[in-house]
Amino acid sequence: MRRSTTADQIKQLILARGLVPGDPLPTESELCETLDVSRSSVREAIRTLSTLDIVDVRHGHGTYVGPMSLDPMVEALVFRGVLSPEGSLQSLREVVEVRLALDLSMAERVVAAAGLDVGEELDELVDEMVDKAARGEHFLEADRAFHTRLFDTIGNRLVGQLVGAFWDVHTAVLPQLDIDQPEDIHQTAKAHGDMLAAVRAGDVDAYRRAVVEHYKPLQRVLASAETARPVAS
Repeated sequence: MRRSTTADQIKQLILARGLVPGDPLPTESELCETLDVSRSSVREAIRTLSTLDIVDVRHGHGTYVGPMSLDPMVEALVFRGVLSPEGSLQSLREVVEVRLALDLSMAERVVAAAGLDVGEELDELVDEMVDKAARGEHFLEADRAFHTRLFDTIGNRLVGQLVGAFWDVHTAVLPQLDIDQPEDIHQTAKAHGDMLAAVRAGDVDAYRRAVVEHYKPLQRVLASAETARPVAS
């Protein structure tokens, strides 16, 4: 069993006192007294929690409960993906698989919620993606905006953060691979329009089919790149 650390104690203190992001933490001296630990232990714990976005150190003002973002996870996944060139391809494939699973698992929620709140913004994003695909250009930013906007409608903050986080990993790792744009990238652009039409029609099955079609071009080019990659001797 892992021994409780000062960082663990501070997290428990945050929970016990019902503190939320933006609330001030006790001073360093108060933490030492409350937790019965040394000043150096508190400082080390604060540094650790700061890297995890659990606390926010504002020099000259104090320490506060942090935003609890998924940025540390994104950084770790990106680093994992680019650490070694031979691992980047597999890492991106794994990210795509997780994104697909997340999109499919939340299909019913998205269709139910987004069907009540689909504005012209999503149509504009689809038009932008179709236009760029026709010119053979990437449209990662518009693609990300489309998916995060859809997931915003379901009111699940964690899912929304995960969608954005995996997109950030995707866009950070992809340039490292130097792989060709899928020849059928227009299929991905069109699939967004099909997803939107399915949402408006309240058709969950059609939405899921469009989601699967959306990922096929990227999955094909990743599979082709893996096949063409030299095998290490």
